[in-house]
Amino acid sequence: MNPLIVIPARMASTRLPGKPLADIGGTPMIVRVWRQAMVAAIGPVVVAAAEREIAAAVSAAGGRCVLTAPELASGTDRVHAAVSEIDPQGHHDVVVNLQGDLPSLDPALIRAVLEPLAPTGADIATLAAEIEDEAEADNPAVVKPVIVWDATGLRGRAIYFSRARVPYGEGPYYHHIGLYAFRRPALSRFVALPPSPLEQREKLEQLRALEAGMHIAIARVDSVPLSVDTEADLAKVRTHFSRP
Repeated sequence: MNPLIVIPARMASTRLPGKPLADIGGTPMIVRVWRQAMVAAIGPVVVAAAEREIAAAVSAAGGRCVLTAPELASGTDRVHAAVSEIDPQGHHDVVVNLQGDLPSLDPALIRAVLEPLAPTGADIATLAAEIEDEAEADNPAVVKPVIVWDATGLRGRAIYFSRARVPYGEGPYYHHIGLYAFRRPALSRFVALPPSPLEQREKLEQLRALEAGMHIAIARVDSVPLSVDTEADLAKVRTHFSRP
């Protein structure tokens, strides 16, 4: 595999406007995410920015950035647009879509998302960790994949994603980590598909892939990184980085 990491970023977040440039210990959040991606050392890292101020912050830190149309519907569309511009010949056969709101992400998780692709022949790979706090299972902000695990219990195939507590009955639930590795043809196919009924109902983009019959492999990991969606999340992350 010859992967490329793309980090989509835009200022117009509905819950936390301007969050890519939110200051975390003197560093913009998008720069912290870019640095973690660089540490992962799996391939080139590019930020797909909707606005010039994001590009300026990344460039000032020494990173590479591509400006994409602000009106693009999703981060995945932004990733595809950036990849199409910087690698039209398709030299990179795998594209890692890394969300720009994971400033404390362990670089090992970026490497882990590649592991299920080769042995499973999957179109897309992502990550999940077992939920330990019962409240998370009932929290609609926590996306919960339904997974058929292999004999090891470390790799599996996603058959559904929901904001609800599914499946019914006793057993573990899993916290989806929004980090994806796409095979290049799968990325192109995905962005060409229209939004699907289940995607629109659950407000979960990955259901579009499942409804189209695409194979989403999952690697099991031990921890969930702090993500920043609200002011409260930002305060937690700032506390995390202020510790000695």
